[in-house]
Amino acid sequence: MKYVEEYRDPVAAQQFADAIKNTVTRPWKLMEICGGQTHSIVKYGIDELLPKEVELVHGPGCPVCVTPLELIDKALQIAAQPDVIFCSFGDMLRVPGSAGDLFRVKASGGDVRIVYSPTDAVQIAIQNPDKQVVFFAVGFETTAPANAMSVFLAKQMGLKNYSVLVSHVLVPPAMEVILGSPDNLVQGFLAAGHVCTVMGYEEYEPIAKKYKVPIVVTGFEPLDLLQGIYMCVSQLEEGRYEVENQYARAVRKEGNVPAQQLVATVFRVVHRKWRGIGEIAQSGLGLAPEFAEFDAETRFGVSGYTAEEDPECISGLVMQGAKKPEDCTAYGHRCTPDHPLGAPMVSSEGACAAYYRYRRLRSDDLVNVGSKTHG
Repeated sequence: MKYVEEYRDPVAAQQFADAIKNTVTRPWKLMEICGGQTHSIVKYGIDELLPKEVELVHGPGCPVCVTPLELIDKALQIAAQPDVIFCSFGDMLRVPGSAGDLFRVKASGGDVRIVYSPTDAVQIAIQNPDKQVVFFAVGFETTAPANAMSVFLAKQMGLKNYSVLVSHVLVPPAMEVILGSPDNLVQGFLAAGHVCTVMGYEEYEPIAKKYKVPIVVTGFEPLDLLQGIYMCVSQLEEGRYEVENQYARAVRKEGNVPAQQLVATVFRVVHRKWRGIGEIAQSGLGLAPEFAEFDAETRFGVSGYTAEEDPECISGLVMQGAKKPEDCTAYGHRCTPDHPLGAPMVSSEGACAAYYRYRRLRSDDLVNVGSKTHG
């Protein structure tokens, strides 16, 4: 914990909170893009340290949450086939499709396996030449290089039994959709540090200039977040709209160039549908023509499938910063981690899961105290 505790120092945290309070003169609404940041904010009560003028809203930075419903359904169809080994990171197994999830497929006899790297799935394909091995390639720019590497290796080795079900999304187009909305209230962004570790932050500069919003590349620990908020509020108070890098210990302006080159080799930018939000132009990655043979949608004939969301789930509004999880009438009652209506309640980066995990007990305690007081 030696190298973590220095970023969780309560004295330094209070100093940042005081600096923010002494800087702010009017209300500001900031959005953290990353679901990992959302969980840290809620877990450590970062939002509760802030003056009332500074409000944090949660963005669409949970890759599991924005994976479209029909793609989950396609995964269920593929995984249920008897000759398939379906590989995925663990957080995708409980995401609800139209009728069940990957855990249910596994319980029904499907060969669904949790892996810790897409190259693990490549090894499974090598070891099982009589099976079709499919990896669920989900994520933002952060996971794209490793997923691209698995496809690149499969092509080099001539594997005919490996494919990927791709649902990669890109952060900047989503930010532009939020900022371009006539109902937008977001005035500044905390950009996802791990995305910028790969991609750098040059691509954010035109967005900051076009929409006149400060964007601060921010890490995930309490002091990272408080410093990022302080930097963002300072820009707003001074009338600046620049891209600044709080997460300098991990992020360079140009990012990881070899990783970017690998992604550009294997993938192409495509239109992509986001769960709860809809299609965003040029907001995703799909396989390049040279690697089309590894496309699981084509291989298994599921490319034309569509599905409709549960109308009661407001996850799209939560991920656009228009609502908080507690604004949902189903939250904590008809929608729980055991019986989710939408992905943000079960994803390890989902905003609804963060509120349920870190704040529901406290709310229940208050209700119980109140009932005992008046009983």
